[in-house]
Amino acid sequence: MLKGFDLELLLANAHHMKNLPGRKTDMKDAEWLAKLLRSGLVDASFVPHQETRELRDLTRYRKKLVQEATAEKNRIYRLLQDANINSPPTCPTFFGVSGRRLLEQIINGEVITEEFLQAEMRGALRRKSTELLLALEGRLHRHHRDMIRLSYEHIQFIEQMILEVEQEIERHLADRQEAVELLTTIPGINMNAAAIILAEIGTDIEQFGSDSQLAAWAGLSPGNHESAGKKKKVSSRSGNKALRTVLVECAWAAARSRQTRLSSRYWLWVRRMGIKKALVALAHTMLRIVYHVLHRRQPYEELGADYLERFRKDSEQGREADMIRKLAAKGYMISQPTI
Repeated sequence: MLKGFDLELLLANAHHMKNLPGRKTDMKDAEWLAKLLRSGLVDASFVPHQETRELRDLTRYRKKLVQEATAEKNRIYRLLQDANINSPPTCPTFFGVSGRRLLEQIINGEVITEEFLQAEMRGALRRKSTELLLALEGRLHRHHRDMIRLSYEHIQFIEQMILEVEQEIERHLADRQEAVELLTTIPGINMNAAAIILAEIGTDIEQFGSDSQLAAWAGLSPGNHESAGKKKKVSSRSGNKALRTVLVECAWAAARSRQTRLSSRYWLWVRRMGIKKALVALAHTMLRIVYHVLHRRQPYEELGADYLERFRKDSEQGREADMIRKLAAKGYMISQPTI
């Protein structure tokens, strides 16, 4: 509502604007905030534009819908297990094309025969129809079929809603295609992840000041607790949960990429700090790359898996050349060692 007036608005972090203990009233809080503002100690928090807020609502709602669909799928798996029907190795999921055909056959109460499997299944399921037929033998009652039918219809409804939400997301991203294409050049970031990143930070990357400030705002920077010259163990900072979550997921994908700088850094870190901390560290690196890609408006340039080794070698050669120049300036004669 205040956006409609000619005012300069500052949204301050309440945690940083704490009043003195024992002086907690609305009037005292207002006086304290006015004093901080006059002293220039009130930092403005990030407030996205309306278009970014609308895109953020859509991406967060899509995530909720995917979670609800996953919950319904797990419910179907539990019902099948209760009927002594387990997903066989030849059919790892009931929600592919062939798996859904099987599920519909089960819901309708029809007998599954080897002839049906040979006619309707695809790929490995058709070749291993005998093993699949044995795995589908169970004690399926009417109650199981009714419950599976309700969950399956709910899944279909949710999937239709996800398609509609994704269409709205694409419409909101129509004027941000350049930023989306830049982000998808980074290993591990696909179209969905790029949409979530842009929904959380927007396209005006300059408002964060630097890549380190963006990482701190997202909650991916290491915590800082030092006293008397000793650094104490502390977890990472709190920040934007949606952005942190999607970046950790992207870090999983980047860690499994081949011959990339990000994957080499992950496997270097994982030996020293473990899988979870290495993923957060890689997500921190990827967010800083996101900042520079959007800031420079240039695609990500792959440096190769041996980038760190080449960087260390170049640094050693540079330091050696610098020391030779300094010694030569003092009159020393430097000769290369013979091998």
